[in-house]
Amino acid sequence: MSTETTAIVLGAGVVGLSTALYLRRAGRDVTVIDPLPPGGGASFGNAGMISADTASPIAIPGMLRQVPGWLRDRKGPLVVSPSYFPAALPWLLRWIREGRMDRVLAISDALRALHKDSFACWQDLVGPRLFGDLVRRSGQIQVWDGDGESRGAAVERLIRERHGIEAQVLGADDLQQMLPGIARSVRRALLVPGNGYTVSPARLVGALAERLREEGGTIVAERAMTLVPREGGGFMVWTNVANRTADHVVVAGGAWSKALLDPLGVRVPLETERGYHAMLPSPSIEPRYTISYKSRGFGVTPMEGGLRAAGTVEFAGLDAPPDETRAKLLAEHARALFPGLTHGEPRLWMGFRPSFPDTLPVLGPVPSRPGLHLAFGHGHYGMTAGPPSGRLVAALVARRPAPIDPAPYSVSRFGA
Repeated sequence: MSTETTAIVLGAGVVGLSTALYLRRAGRDVTVIDPLPPGGGASFGNAGMISADTASPIAIPGMLRQVPGWLRDRKGPLVVSPSYFPAALPWLLRWIREGRMDRVLAISDALRALHKDSFACWQDLVGPRLFGDLVRRSGQIQVWDGDGESRGAAVERLIRERHGIEAQVLGADDLQQMLPGIARSVRRALLVPGNGYTVSPARLVGALAERLREEGGTIVAERAMTLVPREGGGFMVWTNVANRTADHVVVAGGAWSKALLDPLGVRVPLETERGYHAMLPSPSIEPRYTISYKSRGFGVTPMEGGLRAAGTVEFAGLDAPPDETRAKLLAEHARALFPGLTHGEPRLWMGFRPSFPDTLPVLGPVPSRPGLHLAFGHGHYGMTAGPPSGRLVAALVARRPAPIDPAPYSVSRFGA
């Protein structure tokens, strides 16, 4: 079986579907290929945060001193499987190097450019009705243990000031009024009013798929096995059931993208950050805001099915089974944050964040492989940067003016 189309997007997550929909609106015939249903991977189980006014990379000055303590604490925000440590070490060392202040500021500039239009892109893609139903622009509250400002928090404040991002310091009384029932031990808090969340990542990403189909795009449930360059340009995508050819192929396969690129000689330092969530049904406390607990590396988001406690980082690769204790720990953290919280039996989940050491995704063409384009590596910011990334990549494929400077996201920064 052989079929031909103008553009193929590999991956039906938030990034791939956003790219495909923007390509369709640019007049391209588009087929999306993914063995999972739309939004069936990391786009399903993330924290749902849409952080348009967040521009801080994950690695920042001062974090290096915390890493040894995290690694010794099995309940800490960062865990590396002992058997996987040799494989993860090169990435971790590069991640630490990206925490230099000069790099942090440059990365923050690129994150700000990519994130700032997130809400506008979401509304453009799904339309005002679904946007109003599924997205809340109520702001995000960030909380810390202790009274003093940590070095990391000071760097994040500097980044907000650099980009003119509004933030409001909350006193103890403010915090208790805005988040009734929060632990008295939490004394430092900040409201970032420009951030928000979705009440259902699954439904929001599903809306992208429905809109794509309505506008003439195609989504097929197949597994891309390899990419074969065609004579004269373009690629043949060899799937488990078909040979599909296109002038342009966009690899938006998240954590699985590297396996498709390695045979083509396109080397990228992509690593898998395994993230967990615990969905707490019928919660006794329903905050109006999404909460980022900075000291413990997790967040709490009010959603349609209850409270979702999500976050932490585990390095163990794509093949190791989930660690049930990591997911259950998130429920414990949520109850510590809200001591009076009661809820039904937690529903546990684990997914794979595709991450680069500098926090930035790769977006745009591969210079050595005409017709091949990349759109993955969004780490913790997929729901925020997915739609703006799709807009940028689609513009580059269609050879239209880029909405932002694509240079910071180029795969060439890795020498690929």
